Formats: sequence, C-alpha cells, structure tokens
Amino acid sequence: QVQLVESGGGLVQAGGSLRLSCAASGSIFSSNAMGWYRQAPGKPRELVANHITDGRTNYGDSVKGRFIISRDTAKKTVYLEMSSLKPEDTAVYYCNFEDWGPIPRSYWGQGLQVTVSS
Repeated sequence: QVQLVESGGGLVQAGGSLRLSCAASGSIFSSNAMGWYRQAPGKPRELVANHITDGRTNYGDSVKGRFIISRDTAKKTVYLEMSSLKPEDTAVYYCNFEDWGPIPRSYWGQGLQVTVSS
C-alpha cells in the first residue's frame, strides 16, 4: 500500500508562482510514474505532468513552458513548480502514483485546491 501526502497550493494572483509537493510512503516498485493531475469544476481530470523512473517527463499541453516537474527519488517526493499562473489553472490538483510492479496499481492523493485570481 502506498500513501501520498500532498502539500502546497492555495491562492495566488495571475502571473504568480506556486510549488506543490507530494511525498510517497510505503513499499513501491522500482518502475513507476509519479505526478499531478487536475480537475476543474465541470471538467474531466487531466494530466498536468508526471515523472517516470527512467527519467522521462510528460506535460499537459496547457502547462508546457510554465510548469516544471522534478523528483527526489531518495525522498520518494515529486515537486511541481508552477509559474506564470493563469485563472484557467484554477482546479483541484491530485497527486498520482502509478506502481508498475507485478501487480500494477494506481494511487491518488486527496487533492489540493489551487486558485488563481485575475
């Protein structure tokens, strides 16, 4: 079982920056992906960014060039640096952990509210 503890988020003005963190605990397989999704009211959940253990990263089109994901493998923590924030970035941000072990599993954090005011 994997537990995810999220921190960061909050209220920021347009053009500002925020940093989200997500720490995983428990037994994890060496091949995995860790990252963030978000969901705005009335919209489906979408990928923001994720970091794969082989070093690859993926970003949603709407955040490319503005958000940067990084990972501290020793701390089992992933960070999302968000800059040049826009009101349309307002959403609940969920940490996600994909364990690609013998029995693949997906874990979700409880979510963090990010609100960008215009």
